[in-house]
Amino acid sequence: MTRSDFDTFCATLPATSHVIQWGNSSVWKVGGKIFAICSIWGEDNEEKIAFKCSDLSYSLLSEQDGFRPAPYLARAKWIQMTRTDALSKEELKDYLTAAHRIISGKLTRKQRADLGLAS
Repeated sequence: MTRSDFDTFCATLPATSHVIQWGNSSVWKVGGKIFAICSIWGEDNEEKIAFKCSDLSYSLLSEQDGFRPAPYLARAKWIQMTRTDALSKEELKDYLTAAHRIISGKLTRKQRADLGLAS
């Protein structure tokens, strides 16, 4: 998935906002909390996607080729794709949707209501 594809898909998720920060990183948020990032990380100078995931997904993905715990965010169960072909486009969309759901689920009831998200 290209950065453009990533941005286009994340924009379809409900109540999202987008900012460019940390030196041109594409950062997607729901309720002001980050759920996915596309950025150039590491020495290879290639864009990589990182996202929040469930404890189980984090455990499984971190052991597979093409993934690693996301720099600076691993403690919070974030995964970074180290290869663009580590997931199909549809699989990545599923993980991004799940990341959005995890983060929006941590918002207060009032925040979710204000954003028009189901409680």
